[in-house]
Amino acid sequence: MDAVVALITLTTLEIVLGIDNVVFISVLAAKLPAAQQPRARRTGLLLAMIMRLLLLLSVTWLIRLTGTLFAVLGHAFSGRDLIFLMGGLFLIAKATFEIHDKLEADEGHASARVPAAFGGVILQIVLLDMVFSLDSVITAVGMADDLWVMATAIVLAIGVMLAAAESIGRFVERHPTVKMLALAFLVLIGVSLVAEGFHEPIPKGYIYFTMGVAVLVEMLNLRAKRIAPPVQLRRRFVDDPATSSPSGS
Repeated sequence: MDAVVALITLTTLEIVLGIDNVVFISVLAAKLPAAQQPRARRTGLLLAMIMRLLLLLSVTWLIRLTGTLFAVLGHAFSGRDLIFLMGGLFLIAKATFEIHDKLEADEGHASARVPAAFGGVILQIVLLDMVFSLDSVITAVGMADDLWVMATAIVLAIGVMLAAAESIGRFVERHPTVKMLALAFLVLIGVSLVAEGFHEPIPKGYIYFTMGVAVLVEMLNLRAKRIAPPVQLRRRFVDDPATSSPSGS
């Protein structure tokens, strides 16, 4: 039962957090001729899935390193502890940066000017996706104990994004507090990983319960505030009208 709850929760979180991935893939694909854009989006998301699975295998191998490497003030640290500590701190820093980026940064400040060549666009997608893959995999490791749960959640999330990327993107654009809630979950998972690195694990049931209550409250808020204008988050990547128009293809 715990594995099923972890799978559902992790898949949902991966989908919401993967919206940025979909956005920058779509923006880069928009530089191509219209006929090549769907293939570029599919290729980018499939490459994202492959990189996440390869990274997941390497990280799960590293966390099996339980032998003591060194001790500080009587506290022994293993390779597994270091992975959890660094991963947790990375998630906390990443989520904090993303929240600032969405609320304070200039609109479209990271839009990339790329040549309208299929190979060049795919190369940029691969390079940028390496950054997105890292926090996705660390999130999976922080939320689930079984490798099959983590891998299945990643595959399901990419599959949903392949089938419904546009619809999911529109939902998050209409309800940006959902994105902020997902980033807050990253902070929570990061704290959990840091605690585990210090051999003070937080039971995952507490984390799932906290996330479930937060999601329930958010759904009630969305229902109660349908008539209110939503908050508008800054977008790191935006379409360039000059390059997305037929004349610029």
